[in-house]
Amino acid sequence: MKKIEATIRNQELLCIEAAAGPTGFAVFGASGDLAYRKLYPSLYELYRRDLMSDHFYVLGCGRSEYSDDAFRDSVEEKLRQEVDSPDDEKLRSFVQHFSYVSGSYEDIGFYQAICQRLQSLDEQFNVSGARIFYLSVPPFLYEPIAEKIGQMKLQCPAASGRIQAVRLVIEKPFGKDLNSALHLDATLHRHFDESQIYRIDHYLGKETVQNLLIFRFANSIFEPIWNRNYIEHVQITAAEEVGVEHRAGYYDTSGALRDMFQNHLLQILSLVAMEPPVSFEADRIRDEKVKLLRSVRQLTSADVDRYFVRGQYAPGTVDGKRARGYLDEEGVPKDSLTETFVAGKLFVDNWRWNGVPFYLRTGKRLGRKLTEILITFKTVPHSMFRAGGLDDLPANVLRFQIQPAEGMYLSLQAKRPGSKICMSSLEMAVDYQTVFGVKMPAAYQRLLLDCMLGDQTLFTRHDSILASWQILAPVLELWQRQKQIESYPAGSSGPISQQTLWNGLGAAWSPL
Repeated sequence: MKKIEATIRNQELLCIEAAAGPTGFAVFGASGDLAYRKLYPSLYELYRRDLMSDHFYVLGCGRSEYSDDAFRDSVEEKLRQEVDSPDDEKLRSFVQHFSYVSGSYEDIGFYQAICQRLQSLDEQFNVSGARIFYLSVPPFLYEPIAEKIGQMKLQCPAASGRIQAVRLVIEKPFGKDLNSALHLDATLHRHFDESQIYRIDHYLGKETVQNLLIFRFANSIFEPIWNRNYIEHVQITAAEEVGVEHRAGYYDTSGALRDMFQNHLLQILSLVAMEPPVSFEADRIRDEKVKLLRSVRQLTSADVDRYFVRGQYAPGTVDGKRARGYLDEEGVPKDSLTETFVAGKLFVDNWRWNGVPFYLRTGKRLGRKLTEILITFKTVPHSMFRAGGLDDLPANVLRFQIQPAEGMYLSLQAKRPGSKICMSSLEMAVDYQTVFGVKMPAAYQRLLLDCMLGDQTLFTRHDSILASWQILAPVLELWQRQKQIESYPAGSSGPISQQTLWNGLGAAWSPL
């Protein structure tokens, strides 16, 4: 398919980006993989781009024993591995803002030591009340850490007088089902106001996902056709080439439904399908996302059998190399029924989307890494080109690619020059990196900056989490009773039975 490349007409029609003010970070799990791979490199990039104040600090909190100097050395070493062409002077200045305190997460003395270090660091770096507690720890530690922070009154220091200036950041998963999510919420809300809680979902920090809001609500030509009258179906895919790698212990108790479908995919669905917010304010946008999720048709056990497919990867070939099956991964029980692939078909029962199927799928060890949203429009009601043998014209498809390369693509039909009638399919392509000439910033950069600024737009609210778990409760209940799971070869497109979700529609999944 030929491509039509985009050009920029007005690069800064609207540009809103503010630098963060003085902020102190207390990072729990400071010596963990997530902190070194995602958190510290993103903070450094913000610092390098002058989007962070010089009045900041990072207090690492963890079980590992480090002196301040040893912690700074380890952070600098990792940053030199993770960051492209680091600025030596900036990097040395950056790590001087790091300190460390060690202890047990269950020991109140640990939190007393943290309290003392925070007070001294506030004074040293002239940070008044702006404080972020970042929980880069396993989910079972969220509640005990939040409880201890609450006991020490660290969540609302007298210096601030504004609870919104003190924030708690937690990573998904937010519970493992509806009941556990309710319990987690109750614990957090005993000590933190909802305006202080930032539930981070890195998919929502992707440029293409954010651009859904601009695309839908800043372009009048699309809104009139963004409904059941013109859209045939919607596909949302999050496919990975990798297996569980070092996450087997966590993944086997979670699975693809909890790890990806409940959060990433349903959050993207809500952005694709929600109604226009009254304003670009965090809670107005999140209000509409919750309304959308509450409009998703409730599933019965029969619906789960008809509209959901799960699978588990078996040995196969990925990128020309042999790959072992899930049951052969280190740390996975040999009788595990944990799904590594989920495909589902959902309906939104409201005026805009009545009857339009939404197809969502995610899986590991698939043919390629791809995250995308496909909006397939209805075909023309009558073909005037039947005399030329073209009874059915291809549908127009709008594609938002989230990874590996972020961009937007619209397929359409056009006449080829020269012949009397010769039709070709073209694709209008907007590759963000090519068009704007910049490297795409990591999602965590956007989210961390918003957290420092107190903007919750791209963070998930508690009622949205609960609505997501309510949608999937029948799926979890039925799968817990089932004693078999379909396998699929590593490197394939997933279980064969996923094609049954398309019965009667005359369409299929986009190729992987």
